[in-house]
Amino acid sequence: MGFFDALSNFFTGGAGGVVQSIADTIKDYFPPSMSEEEKTKLTAEIRQQETARRQALLTLAMQADREVTERAAKLEGTAGDLKALPVVGRLILFLRGCQRPAWGFAAMTMDWLWFTSWRLTDKQESALIVINVLVLGFLFGERTVKNLQPLLVEIFGGRAKGDK
Repeated sequence: MGFFDALSNFFTGGAGGVVQSIADTIKDYFPPSMSEEEKTKLTAEIRQQETARRQALLTLAMQADREVTERAAKLEGTAGDLKALPVVGRLILFLRGCQRPAWGFAAMTMDWLWFTSWRLTDKQESALIVINVLVLGFLFGERTVKNLQPLLVEIFGGRAKGDK
């Protein structure tokens, strides 16, 4: 929801945003004879109109997002399209489903061998570290890799500079 939050913050802002600035500007031009109750009603109407406008904008943004998703599905196909192929389609679906566990177990096996019996060169160790970061990012998401980045730099940063 980051995109929608950004849109909302654009209109409301930290100090009132568009709605508050419009209300403050109009207050400067209120007739002196206008009562406080009338000023409050007008300000509330401005807020209500801006809320309706913001909701319409968010609806358009969600519709655009939905259209992009539908277009991607139409161009790239979906898992349901693969079911139409009798044997090959089901095989592809099975292999797609097995991919995460296969990469995870492969990385875990390589790590086990690395720490127990393999004697690797610096380049091989660097490649294994890259593979682990890619697998972790694939399995657990980009945020995990970003959270681990300071630790990885601390542990392996000296090695990149030639220190040991």
